[in-house]
Amino acid sequence: MTTSASTEGMLKPGSFAGQTIVITGGGTGLGRAMGHYLLQLGANLVICGRRAEVLSQAAAELERETGGQVLAHRCDVRVVEQVEALLDAAAARFGSVQGLVNNAAGNFICPTERLSFNAFHTVVDIVLGGSINCTLAQGKRWVAAGSGGVFLNIVATYAETGSAYVVPSAVAKSGVLALTRSLAAEWGRHGIRSNAIAPGPFPTDGAWSRLIPGELAEQFDPVQRVPVGRVGDPRELANLAAYLLSGSSAFVNGACFTIDGGESVQSAGEFNYLSALSSQQWDALQARLKPKKPAADAQPPTGDRR
Repeated sequence: MTTSASTEGMLKPGSFAGQTIVITGGGTGLGRAMGHYLLQLGANLVICGRRAEVLSQAAAELERETGGQVLAHRCDVRVVEQVEALLDAAAARFGSVQGLVNNAAGNFICPTERLSFNAFHTVVDIVLGGSINCTLAQGKRWVAAGSGGVFLNIVATYAETGSAYVVPSAVAKSGVLALTRSLAAEWGRHGIRSNAIAPGPFPTDGAWSRLIPGELAEQFDPVQRVPVGRVGDPRELANLAAYLLSGSSAFVNGACFTIDGGESVQSAGEFNYLSALSSQQWDALQARLKPKKPAADAQPPTGDRR
């Protein structure tokens, strides 16, 4: 279960005073949770997405809840011209941008042989293409200005391993992870840091319903795969995101932080399935496998056999 310690704010109030953070896909789900906490820390927030009405409502609610300033800007990250317009609007409103979170995503479960070419490319274009567009557009501005900045990319635990039934997302997320590490090496000298977060099961209304619909959630309860016995709270991810965007992580560059309660290592270990054994089963198993003591050497016969 979550505790107050795991969900309360980690950074000092005012940690982001005077800073502007752009979050793609920031009107809903994890993007909104990150934005909410950054606003509480004093940041100016820019959120974008493809649904103007969702963005406007989210911006109004975030401002009311935190007292911060939010710019909502409609943007399809697949379109370079719209990305440039987003960053122009952010600069016009707040002067400069200090951090950008590539969070916009698209994903759904499907056997790969049933995917259309269009469905495959749509996911890749949003996740990988969109991250590239936003990163190049903002990165060029930071390099030209000599100001530095921070990229934070939201990937997935399967970005390292791949995953069946979400192949377009796995392809795209692994590309974003490669982008993160490559630019950490190349742009670090410009004062630009690039890091990533790989979230495990964090239920959100949009993505969760497409990835684990009700009947699947009952049959394959994700909690059963998590050693700590629960799903994540968005506030926990927001804490990690704020740290990686802040000056407190100034020496962290090119890293990918997994936040999944141990789900990925539970799935990876060859013998982790043995956690299903009961204490009685372990007793019986160890008794059966216990080495047997060697038999005592036979004693030579007594008496004279001549």
